[in-house]
Amino acid sequence: MMYSSTESCPTALDLAALMPAWCSNDTLIRELRKLFQPITGQLSMGIKLPVYLLTLMSYLIPIVAWAQADPPSFRNFSTLDSTQRTPLSLEQAFPYYVSEVSPGKMRVTWNLAEGHYLYRHAFNFSLKQSDDSDSITVEAVIPDGLKKIDQFFGEIEAYYGRVSIDLSLTTVPGPDAYLVIEYQGCADWGFCYPPQQTPFKLLP
Repeated sequence: MMYSSTESCPTALDLAALMPAWCSNDTLIRELRKLFQPITGQLSMGIKLPVYLLTLMSYLIPIVAWAQADPPSFRNFSTLDSTQRTPLSLEQAFPYYVSEVSPGKMRVTWNLAEGHYLYRHAFNFSLKQSDDSDSITVEAVIPDGLKKIDQFFGEIEAYYGRVSIDLSLTTVPGPDAYLVIEYQGCADWGFCYPPQQTPFKLLP
């Protein structure tokens, strides 16, 4: 059977409709038209349909295989995500312990992970006799920190490595009393942890 026209042949628009939504765009349609214009021209000159179909499949198979694969942009994002740094847990980044220096005197010491720092302005300490009681101010002696320009807060004082803060209790803690320790820190590579407010139970 001979064909003298292309009325029944699929167009570039028909082929583009077979593609997923993310690759069906004007650029693809233009490229398909470039590919199939020579073939449709040959059909008008009398090329047999089987020859046309074989030629069509030679173009279509690699295109369909590409369309079924993940979009390149998505694959690139996955690769980037897999190479990004994973933040340390709070306990790994800012471990601390509380010790009693003398009656009514406590010391909170942080041993920071490498490349992590704490903000001086974020420190705050209070005492609660119970969950339902009001907070009682605790006097804190906070040493000077390293002055730097921070990407999150601008001009700040920061602490690297190790920092100890001495606390003076202004009231005698009861059997259910605990310290409320507030702090915040970040990693040098650009991850900032949310402000923390942690309770520390005081032994009677």
